[in-house]
Parts: sequence; C-alpha cells; structure tokens
Amino acid sequence: MYKEYTMNQLVLPLDLEVRLPENDIAFAVHDLVEQIPDEAFETFWRTTGCPAYHPRMMRKIVLCACTQSVFSGRKIEGLLKDSLRMMWLAQGHEPSYRTINRFRVHPAVAPILKSAFVTFRCHLVEAGEIDQEAIFIDGTKLEANANRYTFVWRKAVEKYSAALVEKSNRLYEELMAEQVIPEIERESPEALSVEELEEVAARLGEKVDAIDEEIASTTDVEERKRLRARRKEPRRLRKQASDFAARKRRYEEHMAAFGTRNSYSKIDRDATFMRMKDDHMKNGQLKPGYNVQIATSGQYTLAYDVFPNPTDMRTLAPFLDEVETFLELPAYIVADAGYGSQPNYTDILERRGRIPLIPYTMYRKEQKKKWRENPFNISNWAYDRESDTFTCPDGRRLPFSHESRKTDRDGFVRESRMYLSEDCGGCPFRDLCTKAEEGSHRQVGVNVAWEEQKHMTRTLLSDEKTGALYARRKTDVEPVFGYLKANLGFTRFSVRGKQRVRRELGFALMAVNLRKFIATVVARSTKKGSGHRKSVTGPLFLIEIL
Repeated sequence: MYKEYTMNQLVLPLDLEVRLPENDIAFAVHDLVEQIPDEAFETFWRTTGCPAYHPRMMRKIVLCACTQSVFSGRKIEGLLKDSLRMMWLAQGHEPSYRTINRFRVHPAVAPILKSAFVTFRCHLVEAGEIDQEAIFIDGTKLEANANRYTFVWRKAVEKYSAALVEKSNRLYEELMAEQVIPEIERESPEALSVEELEEVAARLGEKVDAIDEEIASTTDVEERKRLRARRKEPRRLRKQASDFAARKRRYEEHMAAFGTRNSYSKIDRDATFMRMKDDHMKNGQLKPGYNVQIATSGQYTLAYDVFPNPTDMRTLAPFLDEVETFLELPAYIVADAGYGSQPNYTDILERRGRIPLIPYTMYRKEQKKKWRENPFNISNWAYDRESDTFTCPDGRRLPFSHESRKTDRDGFVRESRMYLSEDCGGCPFRDLCTKAEEGSHRQVGVNVAWEEQKHMTRTLLSDEKTGALYARRKTDVEPVFGYLKANLGFTRFSVRGKQRVRRELGFALMAVNLRKFIATVVARSTKKGSGHRKSVTGPLFLIEIL
C-alpha cells in the first residue's frame, strides 16, 4: 500500500511560509532586515525608468544565500528557483545574477550593512547573549580575487626606475653634445620628467619628418639612399625616447598604486601579496589578499574592516576608529601580542581612555626562567635611582648620558634616556655583553613611558579578573574565523576593490552571526526537553523551538 501519488492532479499553491521549518534561518534573516530603518534604503529610490526590486528583498536573498555558503550571483539566481526559503523571501521575484551582483557591490549597501550590525548587537545585548565589558580583536588573511602571479614589487620598480633615470639622462646628454636637438627647459637637473621625455621624442620626430621631406623632394637614387641612412639614427633615438617616456609613466603609476605597501596585484590593485596559512606547496608562496580585522563579543562579530597591510600592529588604531562608528568602546580592549606596541598602548590609554589587555611581543619570553636569570639583560642590571646609574655584570657604571628622540615612519615619537659606560676596556664579558666595535663603550637606552606601559600590562595580565578576561580571547574571536572559513566555506573574495571586498565581508560575517544565533537558541531549547512546543519571542527574532 502506497500513499497517494499522481502527477496529473492540480495542487493549489500555498503560502511558502507554512512549508518552512519552525527554526528556519529565513525567519531570522527576514526579521533582521525588517528592523533596518527605511532611511537606509532611500538611496535606492528612483522615480524614472523601470521599477527596481525592493532593496529589502535583495538584502534578504543575498544574506540568506550567504548563510547557505552560496556567494556566487549565478548560484543565488539558481536558489531563487528551487529553494523554498529563497522563494518565500523573494515573494516570487526572480532577479537575474547581474542584478544581484550589482546590488551587493553598490556603495549604498554599506550603510545598510552597518545598520544591520548595530540592530543585531542591540538585540544581543537585550537578550543577554553578550556583555559590554570588553571586545576581542583579531585578524586573518583572506585571498583576493586575483591571480597569484600578477604581482608588482616596489623594490623591482624602484630598481628599474633608477636605471631608467640614468639611461634617459645619458641619452639627453648625448643629444646635447652632438647638437641633434636644441636644449629643452628642465624642471629638475636630476631626472627628466615624462613630459620632458615626450618633448625630446617630439623634437627627434621633427628631425625625422624633415628628412622625410627631403627624401620626397628628390628623385636621385643615391641621394635618397644617403638620406634614408641618415634617417635611421634619429628614428632609433625617437623610439628610444618614446619608450623611456612610456616606461617612466608606468613606473609613476606603480608607485602611486603602492602607497605605503611593498606590493600589489595588477588585477586587484587594492590587494597586497601576503603569506597565507593555507600554503599547500609548503614553500612560503605569497598570494594577493586582504588583512581582515574583526571585533567580537560572545563569538558574535560586532564590527569589521579590511586592510591592505599584512601586519596587525599598524591596523589597530584605524580599526578602533572604525569600531567606534558601530558601537561605543567598552572598558577593555583585548587582542593578542601581534598588536602590542607603544603606539597602540598610547592610543588606547590616552586618546580613547580605555584599558588595553594586549601582551607585548616579549611578554611570554620574559616569563621564562632563562630570561630572568640572564645577567646581560638590562632589566636584570642593578639601578641606582639617586645617581641615575646602571651597573653592568662586571661592576662597571653606566651613568646617564643624554636624551634621545626617534620618529618612526608613522610619525610616532619615542623618547629614551641613554646611558653610556665609562670604560669597557679589558672587560671579560665584552663579547657576551655588546656587539659594539672595539674601542667603543656599551650604551643602553631606556624608554621610560614604554617600560611603564609594559609594567602595567604585566600587572593586568597577572591579575585574576583581567587575566581571566584575556584568557577568553582564544575562545571568543578565533572560532569566528574557523566558522567563516571551515563551516561557511568563505576563504576567497569574489569581488575586487577594497570597498567591494568590505561589503562582501559584511554579508559573510552577518551570515555567521545568524547561524550561530539560531544554533544557540536551538541548543538551549534542546536542554530544556521537548515535551511541548514553546515560542521564544524577542525584539528582533520570532523563533519557534521545540
């Protein structure tokens, strides 16, 4: 006996909402987008042309597709035809993949994403899912949508640019010495500009044109041969000058694209070549990518940004500026040792008035017995505060010598007190103590502000409360990257350009947030038992759980 099955019976269409499971993520996507204010969608409004798809609907289908690990416009278009949740969210509309792709890279999507993250965080706070004591910051590298062999290196450009300057100067000097062309007015005696090289090529072109006129005006065969032979050298020099001008313009474009970076990709100029963790060939190959920074609490992403530089240390201050556009910074900023530096400590303490729970680079090493018992570490030397003098392991004095100020490439000024040994002659520990040349004396510098900040960090990390707060970092921020890459399958961007990459990342991270929220609610309901149906209603989501 079988259940009734016939393909010839007309089945009336029903509301697709009743066909979805009670805990389907489509409901969470719908409720989240509906909470976004109407003002965020006003940029999409237009009064002429064909009516556009509603941006709320487009936002829902793109976000829902991301929760299903679908990031391709064509695949999203396919889901609209065979996925119940996508059909319900689109309410029968079927935008093409071109429309979907244009929407998700549209600049007006950025404020909509920001509103979604702010709304989601407000709900998490009201539901008690996160606390407002601290945020946890970390970064990872994701591959850009660019070929790994499209690199441009700053050192190579600088090398060939310097060689080009030398060759162009030599060419111009030869032309002046042989009086091939008249002297041109130069802006700088060191190097010819692109315009000046083009002018040199134009002058040589005039000389070639003059010879062409002479060839055309004569019918003598021997004379024409002689003129054509005389024309070869100016034509060669004109081609060489034009080539120099084109190369110099290309090098200037490369240097403008670099900015402060050492490399970029020809396909995605905002991407920088970095070392990725997934190095399958085990040869340390560099790939074009972005440095993704996120701020989390309770394993939920609260803010995010992308940077072209591969190191985390210089991203903290600009990233915190971006975080402050999403939320008010809590009392503690927690990050790993990759962010520990004097500029970052100073920025958090003095500019933002918050407490950094960030170990500095040498923090772990300083905890080891070998480091504490090393007599040649200046931190283990005897110091006399009254005379302001250090004493080395051989008992020799290092009195205060002078103040030192150094400015790094970011403009941060480090002030140090320098101490110079009175005499290092005949010291049996000289080779172990210093690498200075023979005849010079040991000199040490003490950055007082940096030492105070390191002492503060050691105190905070050894305290029971703040130490336990820092210990939560690994279980709070790092699982988000694992979920994003392993579970969601988001390991490579599908768009190009920093702003478009940032918007695509926002969709992916919000998808991670929604999937975790649904999993948390379902897991919590499972612990309570399943004897009856229970409704959990929040200010943002309405979820039916068993």
